[in-house]
Amino acid sequence: MVQVDLITGFLGAGKTTFLRRYVRYLVEQGHNVCILENDFGAVNVDAMLVQDLLGDRCDLETISGGCDCDTHQRRMRTKLIAMAMRGFDRVVVEPSGIFDVDEFFDVLRDDPLDRWYRIGNVIAIVDAMLPEALSPQAEYLLASETANAGRVLLSRAPQAGPEQCRAAIAHLDRALEACKCSRRFAPDEILTRDWAALTDADLAQIAACGMRQASCEKLHFDEHKAFGSLCFLEQHLTVEQLQQAAARLFGDPACGQVLRVKGFAPTQGGWLELNATAAGQTLAPIPQGQDVLIVIGEGLDRARIETQLHR
Repeated sequence: MVQVDLITGFLGAGKTTFLRRYVRYLVEQGHNVCILENDFGAVNVDAMLVQDLLGDRCDLETISGGCDCDTHQRRMRTKLIAMAMRGFDRVVVEPSGIFDVDEFFDVLRDDPLDRWYRIGNVIAIVDAMLPEALSPQAEYLLASETANAGRVLLSRAPQAGPEQCRAAIAHLDRALEACKCSRRFAPDEILTRDWAALTDADLAQIAACGMRQASCEKLHFDEHKAFGSLCFLEQHLTVEQLQQAAARLFGDPACGQVLRVKGFAPTQGGWLELNATAAGQTLAPIPQGQDVLIVIGEGLDRARIETQLHR
């Protein structure tokens, strides 16, 4: 059977950054890996960030754009059926940051997928600089995306520092308690180390972390109505303009509750990828990009955002 690993985490937590390190490790161990990228945006930006991993032992499939739950399950099921025929022994799924994890388990329980795949690891990424206040829907997603994890990895832990890391873990506990989930994470189930310092031994432990059975009291809402994704093409922003525009979006309540901004800007000889949340921004060089900006959040005002992009 093909092992499926799920990397979960709320918008902007750092799933793709970790996935790059994790998949590279699996390939080095001799696995034939397929990445399944599920991006909420109409343009699958995260898929562009893993292009350098692709080769004889690593391939990529994508599902892009928001859609209703039934349609999304059909798309995922179709992808997994096709992938099962291609000789992979490992599939790594990176869903969008507003993904209902129950949907993932439901799909894998269906025939014939339950005969071809087995769930291996659920790895949850939590931003150590998690905002203190989130909407009820966002709090629920934070809890539901971590409840079944075999291991929680705090992203940006070095920048946050020990006190803020403790605050993020306490926030996660409150979110789990609020949706009546009994799951709590022991210290050895939470990794707070700098990801740049992870050794093969660390990655081997993560690759064997498994999952836990846990349940949350479901908050019924339409993720695609509660959260929105706006795509802006051909904005022709420099790196500096892109950074300044992202900062303005988070600082202007009239834009809506902006949760994540991601996109690219051209530089000499390549591209830079921007990943921004209210807690800060990161820039990373990538070999391939596209002049696109994705804004994800709640109650977004497209006209106001467009105004802020070119102030």
